[in-house]
Amino acid sequence: QVQLAESGGGSVATGGSLRLSCAPSGFTLLSGCMGWFRQAPGKEREGVFGVFARSGSEEYADTVKGRFTFSQDNTENRWYLQMNNLKPEDTAMYFCAAATSWSCRHDLLNANLYANWGQGTQVTVSS
Repeated sequence: QVQLAESGGGSVATGGSLRLSCAPSGFTLLSGCMGWFRQAPGKEREGVFGVFARSGSEEYADTVKGRFTFSQDNTENRWYLQMNNLKPEDTAMYFCAAATSWSCRHDLLNANLYANWGQGTQVTVSS
C-alpha cells in the first residue's frame, strides 16, 4: 500500500523560500511516476513537477521553472521540492502523488494519472 506524507509548508513573504518534503512508504521512484501538485481555492489541481525515474524524464510547469527544484534523498527515501522566489500566485495546498501505472510517464503533470496522494501541506505567500 502506498502512503505519502507531506510537510514543510508555511507562510512566507513574496520572494521567500520554502522546502516541501514528501515521505513515501510502499513506493520508490523506480516504482513509477512521482509528482508535486498544487490546488488553490476554486481552482483545479495543477501539476508543478513530475518525474519518471526509470527513463530520467522530468518536467516542471512553466509557472515554476527556474524557481522550484526537485531533489531526493535515496538513503531516507524522501523527496523534496525547493521553492525559491515565491509569489502570491504560488499560494495553494501542495500535494505529492505517486503512480504505479506507467501511463503517467507520457503526461507527468496530469493529476488524473496519479492514484496515490498525500494529505497536502499549505503554502501561503503574502504580497
